[in-house]
Amino acid sequence: MSEQLSVVSAIHIAPGSRLPVKEVATVEAEEGRGLVGDRYHGTRHRHVSVQAAGDVAAASEALGADISPGATRRNLTLTPGPVPTRPGQRFRVGTVELQVVRPAAPCRLLDDWIAPGAMRALHGRGGAVCRLLSSGSISVGDRLEVLD
Repeated sequence: MSEQLSVVSAIHIAPGSRLPVKEVATVEAEEGRGLVGDRYHGTRHRHVSVQAAGDVAAASEALGADISPGATRRNLTLTPGPVPTRPGQRFRVGTVELQVVRPAAPCRLLDDWIAPGAMRALHGRGGAVCRLLSSGSISVGDRLEVLD
């Protein structure tokens, strides 16, 4: 049994930790490895980061400045949200299965990249870090389903 929560509204990948993110319409997900072309591809557990558009909007309001989904450096943005954040929780995006490793904490570099106070505005709104349990393509418009 599953419950539909959201759809993918944006996908961002970055080839390196301090390199700009690139928005894409589709990305290949490799089980146990991550998103092809992303800086975390090949890491042990941090394969995909997921955030909710509603949390980004709330952080923008708290900051008093616009925060674009790509500025947070999260891979997937879901509209409207919420994002599963309980460690061990499984969900599917399109045909790809993911499992929450931990809630994602905002990086202090966001204060430099977005505006002073961005890290604080995103606190508690960072989404989740997940591992990939299956391979496939993830595309803008794919539905998210939490798996029981």
